[in-house]
Amino acid sequence: MAKAIGMVEYKTVSTGVQAADMMIKTAEVDVIEAQTVCPGKYIVIISGEISAVKASVEAVQTNLGEHLTDHFVLGNPHESIFPAIFGANPIDNPKALGVLETFSAPSIIVAADAAAKTSLVDLIELRIARGMCGKSFMFITGEIAAVSAAIERAQEEVSKSGWFLDSSIIPNPDPKLWESII
Repeated sequence: MAKAIGMVEYKTVSTGVQAADMMIKTAEVDVIEAQTVCPGKYIVIISGEISAVKASVEAVQTNLGEHLTDHFVLGNPHESIFPAIFGANPIDNPKALGVLETFSAPSIIVAADAAAKTSLVDLIELRIARGMCGKSFMFITGEIAAVSAAIERAQEEVSKSGWFLDSSIIPNPDPKLWESII
């Protein structure tokens, strides 16, 4: 697995595609995802060595910053981030449910990383701006105390940049709700 991930979110598709190309040409990085998301924004998620990811993100910040809405670089991201991005984390014994919602796509990955590194929780899904008018959310599960601590830490992290929208913790979700989530 790569030692770092980085992400940028652009207000326009044309600048987002240009940024993706620039990121790839700047340093040896792999593109995890590059696509349009609601409402007509463009996101690029890359992975690679920390120095390469930083160089790529800094290059587009410097040269294409006018339409950049949000970005991050994470060294040593929690290993459950990648399957959660694709909704592929298997959950065998769900317990309490934590939900956190943000105003940007990059901020949800930062929140999820903080949550997963705070306490023993399972990331279920990271919904990155698809069908959400640019907002994003995450689902996590675990013991109620762990979920509460993880959501609190994630909220603190994304509140620093002003991207936090809302969160909730459901101590004992109904099985019918779990069927619709997992």
